[in-house]
Amino acid sequence: MDNTPFIIGMPIYPGANLLDITGPYQVFATPFWHASVKLVAASLAPVKMPESVKLVPDVTFDDCPPLDMLFVPGGPGQYDMMLDERYIGFLKRQGASAKYVGSDCVGALLLAAAGLLDGYKATTHWAALPCLQSFPQIEVVPMYPRCVIDRKGDNVRFTGGGVSSGIDAAFEIVGVIAGQDTVRAIQLLLQYAPSPPFNDGDPATASPTVYDKVWQAM
Repeated sequence: MDNTPFIIGMPIYPGANLLDITGPYQVFATPFWHASVKLVAASLAPVKMPESVKLVPDVTFDDCPPLDMLFVPGGPGQYDMMLDERYIGFLKRQGASAKYVGSDCVGALLLAAAGLLDGYKATTHWAALPCLQSFPQIEVVPMYPRCVIDRKGDNVRFTGGGVSSGIDAAFEIVGVIAGQDTVRAIQLLLQYAPSPPFNDGDPATASPTVYDKVWQAM
């Protein structure tokens, strides 16, 4: 890549998951490639996350420059945003020109509502897969992949599974854009070598007791 900044926009909203934003942001904002990451929102007022943390947007929907990458986080606030004409309108406008369009968790449902996953393979949080399957123009990948990347000509779509999968999705797409040497350097910089203490992070391996507890909670 040349030294021209690669502009990534992350449209945030009340009730977006904090890690859906900050995990990929950490990968995107590392110094080994020339990316400029912007938090975008309806206004510049601080936006409250479910974790009671407030994030301050860099730019509004109206003032956001054309994006090279549009990345949509998930979170319980997604339900309201699917019916928010201003939010979905922003996704449609920027998604029409951005070469790379991606999401984490139920952010995929926001992309689906904007028509940006039509004709592509995709995934989302395991509990929301039936919701994504209700969009007939989207090919939902079976089981629970951490990341799905699909390309149609010059347009690339990438979707992550639940919450922490956004980190994997960010690594995967940076590798596509900037090359393996770059993404491997970022991985070492962040010491990204996950070794979870238990094996319940995937529905295919979670114990039935843990699965039932989480399913009921959701």
